[in-house]
Amino acid sequence: MRVLVVGDSYMPTRYFEQAFTTLETTHDVTYLQIRPNAAKRSTTQSERSLREYEGDPAEISKHMKGVEILVVHGAPVSEEVLASSDNLKLVCCARGGPVNVDTRALAARGIPLVTTPGKNADAVADLTIAFLVMLARWLPSAQRFVDRGGQVRDNWEGRRFLGHDLRGKTLGLVGFGNVGRRVASRALPFGMDVLAYDPQVEVRRRPHLEPVATLEELLERSDFVSLHARATPQTSNLLDAESIGRMRPGSFLVNTARETLIDESALDEALARGHIAGAALDVYRHDTEEREIGLLRHENVIITPHLGGATHESLAQGAEMVVAELERFLTGLGSAADKPVGINQ
Repeated sequence: MRVLVVGDSYMPTRYFEQAFTTLETTHDVTYLQIRPNAAKRSTTQSERSLREYEGDPAEISKHMKGVEILVVHGAPVSEEVLASSDNLKLVCCARGGPVNVDTRALAARGIPLVTTPGKNADAVADLTIAFLVMLARWLPSAQRFVDRGGQVRDNWEGRRFLGHDLRGKTLGLVGFGNVGRRVASRALPFGMDVLAYDPQVEVRRRPHLEPVATLEELLERSDFVSLHARATPQTSNLLDAESIGRMRPGSFLVNTARETLIDESALDEALARGHIAGAALDVYRHDTEEREIGLLRHENVIITPHLGGATHESLAQGAEMVVAELERFLTGLGSAADKPVGINQ
């Protein structure tokens, strides 16, 4: 089989090369590192349907002659790219959501698509737990105190930063997929009780882990609410003013999933009046006209630039997952292409 593997600035070809060593002995594998600034203005309907991609489809098309398997991470896979090889049998995208692939054009050609859902689930789960600890211990406020030149001379002055243990607190997980399950497995050893809401996934009850039937019940019972749902029209503003109002007074909110899940104006208002004690967001809505993020005016708010899955191990795992699927495909066992999912991430 002739395989073209395309790397980008986020996931360079070296991650694929480490995983493809075995396949290189039996198949013709070519690596292409696309130029990060080579993106052109979208001119076709297919190109306009792509999101979050890097590179020029024309650059990839030049290398597609005879290619039977195309592997990408963030490179654009448009109709132009697909039409550049008459032998194409499989496309692999080393990310959970193939937003850089024209899936309609792919389906019209009858070419299967493989993705790597859950490749960064461990990394996102780790960050979620870190956020829980930081919020509970008021670390954002303490860091700002130090940044402003504040000093604590003895334990008595330190009382202003008294926080909470996670032990004995209730964590509500909205979405119990790849990430949600891992967050639960990490939270339980901290001594937390975990509630899980996901109408599309069967959550099995076990000690200190309880499924709940409604989002409202989860919000009302949780000390911490952590979002792990996919971005869909149905989950847009899943936590609006009414939902946030149902949260326990003094509770905390964490979002390491998608920015569209939260009505940030409602969250800002809830923080301002003290209904919510703190929030940690790895994703937030961007306003190009505003240079400052308004939510950061609150002392116990953490905002990070969507780095939940940004680890070397996540990228390596994505490449390894692609290789595993390729080996299944090449041995005639088929592949585990995208499966139906619920609200979980």
